[in-house]
Amino acid sequence: MPKMKTNRSAAKRFTSIGNGKFKRRRQNLRHILTKKGAKRKRRLGQSTLVDASNMDAVRRLLPYG
Repeated sequence: MPKMKTNRSAAKRFTSIGNGKFKRRRQNLRHILTKKGAKRKRRLGQSTLVDASNMDAVRRLLPYG
């Protein structure tokens, strides 16, 4: 059986962590930042985990992740 291809756009967005979960960046920190509070912008700068409902889709995109 041939090797599976990794989705390159997903590989740039998600990184695998030790327990089999995936780390991702939060959205909404690119532009229109003046109306967002400092606390909200601080939180958006931190990474978070992929939600359980999306985990199967991410695993399909990153078979060796």
